[in-house]
Amino acid sequence: MPGHCAIPAAYGAYVLVVALSRSLPLRLPRIAGTLPPGRYAYCGSAYGPGGLRARLARHLKRGKALRWHVDRLTEAGRVAALVAQPNGKECDLRAALQTEPGVTAPIPGFGSSDCRRCDSHLLALPSGLGLEAWSRREIAASHYLAL
Repeated sequence: MPGHCAIPAAYGAYVLVVALSRSLPLRLPRIAGTLPPGRYAYCGSAYGPGGLRARLARHLKRGKALRWHVDRLTEAGRVAALVAQPNGKECDLRAALQTEPGVTAPIPGFGSSDCRRCDSHLLALPSGLGLEAWSRREIAASHYLAL
């Protein structure tokens, strides 16, 4: 992962920004819909072995086994940026990002099948939203990496 040393091995939460250049049909158990071309933010957590660094390296890897909903998105699109927040919670990141003008949840249930708080952990981003500025303003203890 380029710049992987900038991402800590600590446990925490993250936001992946994925750019889709073409539509992505999704047909998964309890999840159906099509994502049009655009920018999407996936909010996830890394509380397993290797923490944030290991989880984000997996998301950036191509040709991986499709284990989670987000794997379909990262295989079809390009990860353009990421934000890592040590000790953060994915639902808190999602809630903060959802308050930005123009941010919507395009596919109910995406990435949140085990979450009772959020209707989706995937958000569609408007073209004018700068994730780096948002992460500094909203979650000051974060690490931002443009890819």
